[in-house]
This record gives sequence, structure tokens and C-alpha cells, in this order.
Amino acid sequence: MPENFDWPWVQQRVADISEIWNQCAAQPTSNAPHYSPEEQARRECIYDEALNDVEREARRKPLTRAQKLEARNRIATSFARFSAAALDLPGDAVQLLTNDFLPVGTQLARWARRFDETLSMADIIQANRNAWTACGLQPLLGESIRLTPSILAYSLLYPYTDNFLDRPNTSPEQKHRFGQRFQARLEGAGPVACNTHEASLWALVDLIELQYPRAAFPQVYRCLLAIHRAQQESVAQLGCNDAPHAEPSTDVLHISCAKGGTSVLADACLARGEINQQESRFAFVWGVLLQLGDDLQDVREDLARGSVTLFSRAAAAGVPLDAVTQQLLAFSEQVAAQMDCLPHGSKMLKDLLRMSWRSLIVGAVADSHLFFSPGFLAQMEASSPFRFKFLRARRKRLAAREGLYAVLFDAFLESPEDDALSSLPVPELAAV
Repeated sequence: MPENFDWPWVQQRVADISEIWNQCAAQPTSNAPHYSPEEQARRECIYDEALNDVEREARRKPLTRAQKLEARNRIATSFARFSAAALDLPGDAVQLLTNDFLPVGTQLARWARRFDETLSMADIIQANRNAWTACGLQPLLGESIRLTPSILAYSLLYPYTDNFLDRPNTSPEQKHRFGQRFQARLEGAGPVACNTHEASLWALVDLIELQYPRAAFPQVYRCLLAIHRAQQESVAQLGCNDAPHAEPSTDVLHISCAKGGTSVLADACLARGEINQQESRFAFVWGVLLQLGDDLQDVREDLARGSVTLFSRAAAAGVPLDAVTQQLLAFSEQVAAQMDCLPHGSKMLKDLLRMSWRSLIVGAVADSHLFFSPGFLAQMEASSPFRFKFLRARRKRLAAREGLYAVLFDAFLESPEDDALSSLPVPELAAV
């Protein structure tokens, strides 16, 4: 019998995962890679060669459709060389990234711009992160990788909901009112959109309903309601840092677990329409891992705006983030063990996902190095293919040249004649 993803079910999963998280405290991690300074320097040269290729293409400013398609092909080729040489990815993993995941991203970006030309490059990249998670789940659920209408729509919900709720100039009353109306729409009620923001959200829900009729796929809508409730409760993290020297509370962990777990649980349901117990538990724990990784990445921003997470609370108290980050690494191994038990998905894909999880954590440590002890930084840097100072310098370079890369972003929106995008409907925004 399919599971009922109601709020008590979510609370039970949160309790189970909190116990796993606590068991990971002070646990050593295994199989961490090691890179000598010489090896890191060699890989950094490859990184810069690929980055120079990209910037060279951007400076050419492709204008015609043919020029844009040629630029896109050259960049894809450069990315493949970089992945193989700098990251040691095998050929089948490189092909998976370039032939499956990259097309998903470009297709989503093109559709998003057709749907709402005001969406920024940052908004679309944020949506792509979720789409790639959902498409990473597809092979683990026995499905082929493809961008479906529902995955596309759910991924685009993030720029309209998450970012709205995070706005500091939006009052609690406005957020509460929006939450009530959006919940009614997710429940199947039909409140008329009262502004363009709601009209966009309503149209995206329409797209999910088009692929998954409510009567036939109840799990899909229970999951959407679960992530909506978790998202609403996570708003409580803003402005509640009234005791910065206290230990991280259970409530903070539970809020992060609920938000992250329900997010990827919804990805899994949208990837296939219905999932079983083993699949739902893995999707939930993977979502928790990604959420905690994001919290580590965002520790500086969260401190600045008063959003409380396990990492921002420790940093506000002046506690080095060594222990909680080591705990996150150990937790990632527990998630990987659950992934290995899934009957679908190749070893190559599972290894690639493991690498991506570790890269997320290592990159966050490099970026937020001031919150760690020198000894822990040295340990983590030795497990990175690139030196931390190099990563921080290249991140600044990328941020400074965002306008240059926007030229190529637009080039990637150029679609070939046989693009499957043409078969996806573009909902009309309701008149308001």
C-alpha cells in the first residue's frame, strides 16, 4: 500500500533522521581522496584552461543562431575534457553529464525564459539545481533521465516561493496570507490569482496537474503540501537568533530536516508519480543532506540576516565548524549506504552522486574558511583536487565577470530545430 505523506509521516522521518545525525557525531569518515600539492597544481592548470576556453567564447559574443550553437558545442567539449582530466571522471560519467544533465539544464532555461522573461540567470540556475536532483533520482527509481513538465514546473516554483519568503522587506502578515492562498491552490481549490506572482505559481501547478491528475496520483500532492508546510515553518528561522551562545537546538535541526527532506521527497514523486517505502526514505534523507550542505554554504549569509541553522548558530557562538562539518561528512556516508541498497541506478551514477555530495561540503569549507580551525582546513584541503586559495580566487573571478558569462548563458538558450522543448506547453499567465 502506498505511503501517506502527511505531516505525522514527515515528523516521524525527521525524528528517525535526527537520530542518525546524532549518531554521526565524532564518527570518522572513510575513503576520503588525497591530493598532493603538486597534483592540485596540475589540476588547477586544467581548470584554468577550461575557464579560459569559456571566457574566450564569451568574448566572441556569438550573435547568430549558428554561432551560438557552435559556441555551446565547443564549451561542452571543453567541459568534457576538464571533467575527465581534472576530476578523474570516467568516460561514461562524462557522457552522462554532457549528454543527459546538461541538456536538462539548457532545456529548463529555454522554457523558463519563454514562461517568464523577467526570471534572472540566478533564478534559472536555482531552478536547475532542483531539476538536476530530480533527474538524478530518475535512474535510481528505474526511469530514464528527462525533463518532464512536472519536474520543470516544480523546479521553477523555487524562485517564486523560496525567494519571496526570504525577502526581508516582506511582512510576516504578507507571508502568512500568501502561504494560505498557495496552500489552497495545492489542495486543488481555485482561488483566483490576485497578482502576477500568484498567476505564475498557479500556472506552474497547472502544469503539474496536466501530467499527474489528482485522482490518480495522490502522493504527488501530499508531497507538495508537505514541502509547503515545511517551507512555511522554516520561515521561523529568520530573526529567531535570540540566544547566539546556546547550543544548536533540536528544533533547528528538525526544521532543516523537514524542509530538505520534503523537497527531495517531492522530486521523487514527480519523477515517477508514486514511490515505495524504500524510495521515499532514501529521497527524504538525501534531501536532508542537501539542505544541510546548503546551510553550510550559506553560513555567512545566514549570519548576516539572522537565519538560524546548525552552522550559523555555532558560528555566531564563536565555535569552529570543524565538528559539525565532520558530522555532515559522516552523515553523507550513511546516505550513500541507503543509496547503495536501491535496486536501480548504475554504480557509476552512485559514485558520481557521492562525489558531488563531498564536493559540495569541501567547496563550502573552502569558501567559509574563517569559521574553521587551521588543522581542519589542512585536512579538508588535502582531500580537494584544488587548493582552497585557488578556489576562492576563481570564485571571485567568476563573480566579477558575471556579465561576460551572461553572453554564453543566452547562447545556451538557443534551441536546435528538433528540440523536445517545443512539445512542452507554456501556460498563459492569468489576467490580473
